[in-house]
Amino acid sequence: MSGGSVTTSAEADASDVQADPALFALLTGSHARLVGAALVPAGCGPLWLYREAPFALVAHNTDPDPLFIYANLTAQRCFGYSWGEFVRLPSRLSAEPTERAERRALLDAVRRQGFVADYRGLRVAKSGRRFWIEIGTVWQLIDERGALRGQAAAFRSWHDA
Repeated sequence: MSGGSVTTSAEADASDVQADPALFALLTGSHARLVGAALVPAGCGPLWLYREAPFALVAHNTDPDPLFIYANLTAQRCFGYSWGEFVRLPSRLSAEPTERAERRALLDAVRRQGFVADYRGLRVAKSGRRFWIEIGTVWQLIDERGALRGQAAAFRSWHDA
């Protein structure tokens, strides 16, 4: 991972990302610095975050129309996309067109404030199923040098709308 934007190849296998220590450090380190709390329990690493975390975690890059660069298995099940589909998906498509202005306002607030906690929003799965995400935290992905690399969201609860 070099440069200003995190780029994970859409062709990359999920197993490459599962154990990526640099991406894990970016996700967890920026969460700890901005939110002031650990994202994962002590002793848990990238494989736990990808395979076992009881919360959904997604992240997108800084492209003008940001693409998802990460989705753990919980998020993949929630949204109904495989790894390969997720990392080709513009993140705006996680919300229906009528909900995108609200989503944009959230991301703008995150950009200004560093993070937003206790977020609740309406999202859409690949199948078209609408669902609420709740108890969410959205934060800036800022590396240790202070470079913006994207944004991430973790949510602990979801239910059909």
